Amino acid sequence: MRAVVVRSFGGPEVLVPEDVPDPRPGRADLLVEVEACGVNYADTHTTENTYLAPQQLPLVPGAEVVGRVVEAGPDADATLVGRRVVALVPSGGYAELAAVPQATSVVIDEELPAADACALVLQGVTAWHLLRTCTRMAPGESVVVHSAAGGVGTVAVQLARQWRAGRIIASASTVDKRALAHDLGADVVVDVNAAEAGGAASVRDLLISANDDRPVDVVLEMTGGDVFNGSYLALAPMGRMVVFGLASRRAGRSVAPVDLMATSRTVGGFWLQAALARGGLVPIMDELLSMVRAGLLRAVVGGTYKLDEAAAAHADLRARRSAGKLVLVP
Repeated sequence: MRAVVVRSFGGPEVLVPEDVPDPRPGRADLLVEVEACGVNYADTHTTENTYLAPQQLPLVPGAEVVGRVVEAGPDADATLVGRRVVALVPSGGYAELAAVPQATSVVIDEELPAADACALVLQGVTAWHLLRTCTRMAPGESVVVHSAAGGVGTVAVQLARQWRAGRIIASASTVDKRALAHDLGADVVVDVNAAEAGGAASVRDLLISANDDRPVDVVLEMTGGDVFNGSYLALAPMGRMVVFGLASRRAGRSVAPVDLMATSRTVGGFWLQAALARGGLVPIMDELLSMVRAGLLRAVVGGTYKLDEAAAAHADLRARRSAGKLVLVP
């Protein structure tokens, strides 16, 4: 089969298409003929070996696939053969075939576009957890969504609107991305990257100004650096910020326990793998898919690339030239 293989760690240039042996499903796995595989910002860290889980070479990246089941392992459900699924995988998604755990696979409708399913299973479920599990956003609260035109952000803005956030403040880096965030339901859209040039205080002032001169209740943060710093400073008493990425590759400030006590703020982190270890993927996906069917949520697909164009997809993602979900199509 054709797959994208990483044989040395580095940037987009290390993503090389090759012919490799077909994978075999493990005992509880399904073998899927891939229609589309998702590209995530975390994949750019994976190819550098700078992400949370250490990587081993050679590596086929890719954490999510959509496709049709062609074989089931001995302990997997054989009745799933022939069904379409969307699945999360530890690795191996950038390929024509992928062995996926049945435990992280969800059967999907025949008419659901593969790219849309990719947009929901990792980034959509992440957005769900950021608002429901991590920050426990309540109706009427203000919510800041950084990188609002990205894969997680486009879903988070829509979920915050459906769950009756009081004011949604979206951050995006270009005019087109800000227009997209507004179209998805944001009340105010700002360019936090421009404010970052003025340091943490400028980011804080921008967010508070966007919230009618009031500190904010909830922040979804994945940038780092002074975006993290300023977002923390903009939090109201009892405000919560959750960190789910480090796109700038710059760490933010250290937060002292006494400062958390004095301000009654909460700062947390989120990695989907930890949530998956606790189970619950299928009910969340069922909720998201039902919202799609009802017209309450839409997947934003920002680019479709051939499998052999994985390097170009990574380059576009790192340069912030894309919006929404990027997918590779074998």
